[in-house]
Amino acid sequence: MMKSLCALLVGAGVMVAVMADPLVGDATAGQAKAAMCAACHGADGNSVAPTFPRLAGQNARYIEKQLHDFKAGRRQNAIMNGMAAGLTDQDIANVAAYFSSQKMGVGFTKPEYLKQGERLWRGGNVAAGVQACASCHGPSGKGMPEAGFPRLAGQHADYVVAQLKAFRAAGRGDLDAPAYRRNDSTRPTEPGPMELMASRLSDTDILAVASFIQGLH
Repeated sequence: MMKSLCALLVGAGVMVAVMADPLVGDATAGQAKAAMCAACHGADGNSVAPTFPRLAGQNARYIEKQLHDFKAGRRQNAIMNGMAAGLTDQDIANVAAYFSSQKMGVGFTKPEYLKQGERLWRGGNVAAGVQACASCHGPSGKGMPEAGFPRLAGQHADYVVAQLKAFRAAGRGDLDAPAYRRNDSTRPTEPGPMELMASRLSDTDILAVASFIQGLH
């Protein structure tokens, strides 16, 4: 019976993938490996420069995905592609475990962006087809670790602005590559969720929600 079922699946062109158990990260080993990250992201993952993201408190699954995408070229960054190239899968799991165990700092929201940013975060913009940010990233911005949706609360506004504009431009990844190789897209002919949402945001929307995220805690 099992042989017949396997033959049927193969004959129908269905690819059956055997998923290996995910690697368990070692935060202590990750701290040692993360020394190479400190110049940009800070020793504990709280970067000083607002153009470099805070990694402290970020969920491990999301960090792992981004490092794997940098390594594979699905996400493009002149610094990170080179940094990730030498990491093994276990290194990536360890670094993710370390940074996720740290406490993320918080910033502040500029008063002029508070109302608009909060409105977009909590309710989106129905007329423009923008879904509430909180629906995926959580009301308090802690993300959804099991789904791989990142924590955003406390993230630098400058960094959030840059990423939303990158998503809006053509996806966040290799801009010359087909959609299936980009960082946000999971289907060859369709944009990813962040590409869609960002494409419907104005410059002012982006500034407002980024500022709100920075002060969210």
